[in-house]
Amino acid sequence: MTPAPLRFGIFLAPFHPVREDPTAALDRDMALVEWLDELRFDEAWIGEHHSAAYEIIASPEIFMGIAAERTRHIRLGTGVVSLPYHNPFMVAERMVQLDHMTRGRCMLGVGPGSLQSDAYMLGLEPTEQRRMMEESLDVVMRLLAGEVVTAKTDWFDLREARLHLDGFSDPHLEVAVASQISPAGARMAGKHGLGLLSVGATSSAGFNMLAANYSIYASECEKHGHSPNRAGWRLVGPMHVAETTARARENVKFGLEDWLFYFQKVANLPLGAEGSLEEAIDQLVGGGFAVIGSPDDAIEQIERLQEESGGFGAYLVMATNWADWEQTKRSYELISRYVMPCFQGRNRARLASMQSTMAKRPEFQGGYSAAVQKEIQDYNAKSGS
Repeated sequence: MTPAPLRFGIFLAPFHPVREDPTAALDRDMALVEWLDELRFDEAWIGEHHSAAYEIIASPEIFMGIAAERTRHIRLGTGVVSLPYHNPFMVAERMVQLDHMTRGRCMLGVGPGSLQSDAYMLGLEPTEQRRMMEESLDVVMRLLAGEVVTAKTDWFDLREARLHLDGFSDPHLEVAVASQISPAGARMAGKHGLGLLSVGATSSAGFNMLAANYSIYASECEKHGHSPNRAGWRLVGPMHVAETTARARENVKFGLEDWLFYFQKVANLPLGAEGSLEEAIDQLVGGGFAVIGSPDDAIEQIERLQEESGGFGAYLVMATNWADWEQTKRSYELISRYVMPCFQGRNRARLASMQSTMAKRPEFQGGYSAAVQKEIQDYNAKSGS
């Protein structure tokens, strides 16, 4: 059986150093999604963050609403809505409206919230966020299913809450749950039969947990009467591609130092890459976390993830802004031209035709030579030469 084509997209946090103009940075994020739409990428997932200065999109829904007007095909997801930050009724209401306004092109990605600085400002305890996420997700899914919900917890109180719009998508828009190392995301995705969004798939810990997390997800699906769905599983990892590995390594020196500073000094998301830029690149690539190389290197990384995971539905490039704008666009163009076709079967018929022609080439050459020789002989016989 021919495997289903792998989908491609981006996971746009985004990452912008504080020395840049924020308006220009947001404009560039929007232009990137437009560019990906032209390149036939399938999805773009937009982050939600409220502190630490780098990941400056506070409302993925607002961004997605504008992006939907400027694109034609690409699907747009929240990557992710941090459910403990919001009343679950309002999450469902906003997403159903987007479902209509995008004509079914929006997706809801959810998580507990990754920046502890966000949670601190909202008075949330880190140990409570996954519990709150589960309570919220239970309600969101009931609302999307058309139920009237009465539910009270220590942080929200809903009384006969119902959505006043049915969704545009049938039975409802696609929903995915973020998962990294802990089993919480996989368990909740399986409980509701939702997609799985493996945000740290290429980190050493995340990579080693891929098979285990899918096993948890599949087990929970079966326990709750759902069919496990690998097509709904998305893996995220950094990837910058150039014509050669040497050129790719040179390209990322533009922004890698800013990105490392954010992870090592600002955010509560430690990243083990130390030393000079060259040494950091060696560590990021050598440990399998990132691709900084050629299209062939990108293909090899995705094949490695397929083997470890057992198969998934979409690969999302983490949008890092390591390279300058022109080289960033060029990287996605090279992925579209040379990497995506390898996993989408776009050239199967062309390859079969080429190989068939190559196999018959000696026969065709002989026939061509014979035809030419016959024409010469016929001409000579008629002209008396």
